[in-house]
Amino acid sequence: MIAAAASIALAFAQAVAPASAAAQDAAPAPAPPAVDAVIEKDAARPSDAGASAQNAPLENETNQRWRDSVERGLQWLARAQNADGSFGRGRLSTNAGIVSLCALAFMADGNLPGRGRYGAVVERALEYVLKHSTESGLVTTDGSNVPMYGHGFAALFLGEIYGMSPEDTRVRDALTRAIRLVENSQNDEGGWRYNPVPDDADVSVTICQVMALRSARNAGIRIPKQVIDNAVRYVRECQNPDGGFRYMRSTGASAWPRTAAGVATLYYAGVYEDDSIPRGLGYLRRVALPDGSGPVAQAYYFYGHYYAAQAMYLAGGDWWKDWWPRIRSELIQHQEDDGSWSDPQWGQPLGTSMALIIMQMPKRYLPIFQK
Repeated sequence: MIAAAASIALAFAQAVAPASAAAQDAAPAPAPPAVDAVIEKDAARPSDAGASAQNAPLENETNQRWRDSVERGLQWLARAQNADGSFGRGRLSTNAGIVSLCALAFMADGNLPGRGRYGAVVERALEYVLKHSTESGLVTTDGSNVPMYGHGFAALFLGEIYGMSPEDTRVRDALTRAIRLVENSQNDEGGWRYNPVPDDADVSVTICQVMALRSARNAGIRIPKQVIDNAVRYVRECQNPDGGFRYMRSTGASAWPRTAAGVATLYYAGVYEDDSIPRGLGYLRRVALPDGSGPVAQAYYFYGHYYAAQAMYLAGGDWWKDWWPRIRSELIQHQEDDGSWSDPQWGQPLGTSMALIIMQMPKRYLPIFQK
């Protein structure tokens, strides 16, 4: 997710990605096929893999402080929406990925176009994303040199919308084009990177695409089994002996934000019984267990905890039990007086949307967290 002047991809990677004309010249995707209810990947989580937190809410999982915090955050984010459906001001306000994350924050409260007290907010965001869905399938708004971050979040948003409200054929068509572009952009290693071409790959961009694929799959869009299998292979090959994940398949150090992304990728790819998962979860617990320090003390704080909370939720059991009260308390502690959360690098809409998605996981509305 990035603007033309600066990129979340560059920040997460701490490396410069060259611009590519291919990003804007991707070949048009095939016409959208009819939605097919037959899915080629796992039908359900195996019973012996343990239960996620979806059907096992914790005792005292929510409280009044949590409710007040979420309400203040939603009110701030609704006020931050612009008339065209985008959010905030400045260089990142038009980014389709950030618009999509903001909309997902309201959907996590149960809002949809035409439904809920913030339904109009989601509807404006949806119209914005659909307006910037190209014939090639790429969803892009800001001339970014590394558009696949924003595209991944936008495709996830379209998948969640379609899964919860499948009546809009515009959403189905934009989603199918976006997913076909993702499939066609996977490289030989099994991952994705900055541009919609099958070049190199990294874990950070790969998780964005896998979540979009999973959301579309949940909504009834056929996803080729080989695409998922190749992504699983790539992510496994990025894990270090300490359980953490490096940024790319070649040698590199572990870091907790990409470890959270790596574990989440495996879950969303339908992998539930694999040694890579407890090793990755253990690394997260050792290195990134919330301790009250907040976003100033940890680089890529909201990005990392966005995925870490999902990984712990999907793991369920003691993983979620130990993690959730800590991240809930830490986010409440570091909420701004106006109700927002501010990412030190990427501003309030991004920080607030990711914080709200984390905070509202106990509401269990988003389909992506249900399967």
